[in-house]
Amino acid sequence: MADFLGMMKQAAQLQSKMQAMQEELGNLEVEGISGGGLVAVRMTAKMEVKGVKIDPSLMKAEEREVLEDLLVTAHNDARRKAETAAMEKMQALTGGLGLPPGLLGLG
Repeated sequence: MADFLGMMKQAAQLQSKMQAMQEELGNLEVEGISGGGLVAVRMTAKMEVKGVKIDPSLMKAEEREVLEDLLVTAHNDARRKAETAAMEKMQALTGGLGLPPGLLGLG
């Protein structure tokens, strides 16, 4: 019975740490870049886009398709960085528990 109570206490601590980590992920920002820095997308590690920067040289009608492609690429770069940051936080939180990311809502 003492083992069960200890496990329940650990589960409660892990849940508390998960909530704190979710808040931290909402504040952690990454930046995805494309076109050698012509386009940048800033987002949180929770995948919320916070800002987009576009070099003025791309603000021409004939550059529309290039700009669209660069926006997609920058967004995807930011998403990959956000996912990596989230996984690093998760690994630090769970330590050696060996829990799969999907189990805790991050995968």
